[in-house]
Amino acid sequence: MTTVFLALGSNLGDRKTNLYTAIDFLRRKITIQRLSSIYETEPAYVTDQPPFLNLVLQGETDLKPMELLRLAKSIEHEMGRQKTIRFGPRVVDVDILLYGDERIRAPLLIVPHPRMTERAFVLIPLAEIAPDLVIPGTDRPVSHLAASLPAGGLGKIMDGGGHEPANPVGE
Repeated sequence: MTTVFLALGSNLGDRKTNLYTAIDFLRRKITIQRLSSIYETEPAYVTDQPPFLNLVLQGETDLKPMELLRLAKSIEHEMGRQKTIRFGPRVVDVDILLYGDERIRAPLLIVPHPRMTERAFVLIPLAEIAPDLVIPGTDRPVSHLAASLPAGGLGKIMDGGGHEPANPVGE
């Protein structure tokens, strides 16, 4: 089993339900160990769109990296994600942040996620559930990296408490 960290985001429809539905799909192949709080985030890169809800989860899986990527993309597709502009609005986004301590450079998958250290909406929830984690290729714990980023446009809307809720749908 490999420890993985995934980032989930949604800015269309019932955003919180979208996140919990994606988590339910992920449970089929991932043992979820920790969930961050949910954060509302102003959109980055393409700003003319609704705000996002974001969270990070930690889990264990026996899926290989490309199998995990296929699972993430199938969840996005099954939930109705449409191809639009890059960084545009989406029902759900599931990104692989870390796959164990591996460094992967493949045409469709780069791990650690190449932009994770510049995104408060990733680092702050990641630091909440794994503050001492050191991202491969960096030399400081996630909590230090998160503290060095401006948190403008990011606000916690629901505590995750670090552990998976028993029945998150409908909360």
